[in-house]
Amino acid sequence: MKNRLQLLVFIAGLVVVLVLTKEYLSGQIIGILSLLITISVIFIGLVISLENRHPTQTLTWLVVLGSFPVVGFFFYLLFGRNIRKRRLFAKKAKLDEQVLLKMERDSSIFDEQVERFGEKRKQLLTLATQLGKAPVSFASDTRALTNGDETFDEILEALQHARHHIHMEYYIVRHDDLGQKIKDILIKKVQEGIYVRFLYDAVGSFKLSKHYIHEMREAGIEMVPFLPVRLPLLNNKINFRNHRKIVVIDGTIGFVGGLNIGDEYLGQSRHFGFWRDTHLQVRGEAVRSLQLIFLQDWYYMTGQTLLTQTYLSPDLIDVDEESCGGVQMIAGGPDREWEVIKHLFFSMITSARESIWIASPYFIPDEDIFTALKVAALSGVDVRLLVPKKPDKKIVFHASRSYFPELLAAGVKVYEYEKGFMHSKIVIVDKEIASIGTANMDMRSFHLNFEVNAFLYKTASTQKLVYEYMQDLEVSSALHLDQFQKRPILQRVFESTSRLLSPLL
Repeated sequence: MKNRLQLLVFIAGLVVVLVLTKEYLSGQIIGILSLLITISVIFIGLVISLENRHPTQTLTWLVVLGSFPVVGFFFYLLFGRNIRKRRLFAKKAKLDEQVLLKMERDSSIFDEQVERFGEKRKQLLTLATQLGKAPVSFASDTRALTNGDETFDEILEALQHARHHIHMEYYIVRHDDLGQKIKDILIKKVQEGIYVRFLYDAVGSFKLSKHYIHEMREAGIEMVPFLPVRLPLLNNKINFRNHRKIVVIDGTIGFVGGLNIGDEYLGQSRHFGFWRDTHLQVRGEAVRSLQLIFLQDWYYMTGQTLLTQTYLSPDLIDVDEESCGGVQMIAGGPDREWEVIKHLFFSMITSARESIWIASPYFIPDEDIFTALKVAALSGVDVRLLVPKKPDKKIVFHASRSYFPELLAAGVKVYEYEKGFMHSKIVIVDKEIASIGTANMDMRSFHLNFEVNAFLYKTASTQKLVYEYMQDLEVSSALHLDQFQKRPILQRVFESTSRLLSPLL
């Protein structure tokens, strides 16, 4: 029944377009057009209701369609058709689960290693393994990298030392100075006989010049777009984007975090100036999980199967398993049965005994996360939220601020970063477990984007994240409820309006 309703929606949309093209000046046709749009909106509303989405999402779509039928109709075609999501990624999901289950058998979690984390942490580890289908490594070394200078110094050096292969996956790639540096190194490595595979998001990198891509391909680099969109208004692939940032070199060293490829991530943007961000370098056993995520995405877009020991045998390193802690690479996305990263964030928040520290450039939580944070603060947990003071996406920025009064009233400490633009994506609980990666604390990261986060359990890198979070607060201003409530009425109206659209952002 759902498929029939969806077909009717598309037929109605096609008729609308044809009528507009042929006789858009005719008053009689305008009447027919209005009728067709009304029928289409009714069908869309029925489809949305039958999908059993979250009530907030359902209500938002119905309000948009009822208030702005024409705009809402095309907006739904562009962003709202979730019925196709499972079908669109069914093949990828099936393959991913088969491979991940095999990996789980190869790298099982030893009960004696997990026991030392305590019962609450054991539950989180179990949940992460169950949902993410990824093993926890107790034989890996991680290093938190601060901002673009340190991150790209390490990445560029590692690229220059590649001996067999380079795998890169990015949401945004720019053909600026940094992009040129990386291109030159990759071309040089290909000429040395190194295999270079580069997956970039077709929408996130839509400004990337064709000449840049052509040069890479001509040199022998396999450069592939993720889910290219040719007819945006008729293709909801545009809504499911690959937001991952992954670098794996020779299967021995990997990088993951918030930084894309572009000069602004080095703090060279005139508008933003200083760019605060965090990345992670990983060596050892956990690199295999990061490699696997890349290879699965690569297979989905190219059909090339590279799941061999050549790519899945990381160099093991000597570590003290009792002191190095655990590392787990978790992929989330619309191809997963569960909202993996959201559920893990929820579990981290509800497991907190002393503190929950969050940094996110975009804060649009769903009801579960929002409630969990308020309950934690009301229970006496030290809950802190660090967000940018300067917006880069105004609607998202103002939607975020609409959540602040309730958080502040519950006892959550909210800080605005003032030194530049804050783009770090971090969750730290009780100063001993942390998440760092590509996922923001927002609905798009939870429900729509392909994301990847590293979950750290009592690692030395976690302590660096704790230290740097405290440093960031030194250049941030705390919001106070009584003062925040005095902001202009027009600003509050805009925030509330933006929040109404938050399930669609």
